[in-house]
Amino acid sequence: MDNLSFTIAQALSWAREQFSFHSVSDDGLYDSAAIDSKVLLATCLHCEVIYLHTWPEKLLDKMQMKIFQEFVMQRSLGHPVAHIIGYRDFWSLRLKVSPATLIPRPETELLVEIALQLNLAEHSKVLDLGTGTGAIALALATENPQWMVTGLDKNTEAVALAQDNASMHKLERVKFIQSDWFSAVTQQQFDLIVTNPPYIENNNRYLNQGDVRFEPSSALISGMDGLDDIRLIISQSKYYLADNGWLVIEHGYQQSEQVSDVLKAHGFNKIRSETDLNGLPRVTLGSN
Repeated sequence: MDNLSFTIAQALSWAREQFSFHSVSDDGLYDSAAIDSKVLLATCLHCEVIYLHTWPEKLLDKMQMKIFQEFVMQRSLGHPVAHIIGYRDFWSLRLKVSPATLIPRPETELLVEIALQLNLAEHSKVLDLGTGTGAIALALATENPQWMVTGLDKNTEAVALAQDNASMHKLERVKFIQSDWFSAVTQQQFDLIVTNPPYIENNNRYLNQGDVRFEPSSALISGMDGLDDIRLIISQSKYYLADNGWLVIEHGYQQSEQVSDVLKAHGFNKIRSETDLNGLPRVTLGSN
């Protein structure tokens, strides 16, 4: 196809044929090949996806087609779209991503929504454990300019990436530091601790499928039952939470009861789990 001139419509059709390995999403709700093709082509053309629908007969030049072919080849090998185009939209933010961090997921926006509904004080102190791209910390800071937000990650590349995202969105007041959970946290009391920690079991078959094959295992795996890091976070959070402070945890949809039990065992109260758009319990929280 190198010697041919392709229209937008033809290029998208060709790309979908290359993506037969994942033509439908895991839940069967949408045609992921079509979506991936449009996102990749829009990136090549430096336009929004709606432009592709408006001008389907527009011809691509040789350079545009070459870049698109390279993108399609990477995606056909399974590389995440976010890694190929270099960003992922989360909340109201466009965030840079890299293979050094977990790609922000739409379901994590539920954690942000819950945190914002807690009706905390205007100048609350907030800690985001395992911040990765800085998605949760930056989303919360965007909605509450007076909150003092700190994001932690043990991966120095992730910390640098989060700082870069903060600068890009002019949110330099959000602090990011390198820390293995609470190891580098000075003794202070937070009104809110949020976290999307690793919560997948060591031998979970999910680890050999889809985008997670290209993401750091340290951001995914947490012991035989997936709860090692959550147990550690809950046990240590008590020492860093202010009176009536909240701990909000994202977890696997089958782990809510276990997470609630651990929170109870460590003296948390007002414990409850919240469900995502699919009706699955994804976030559990408790008060100090």
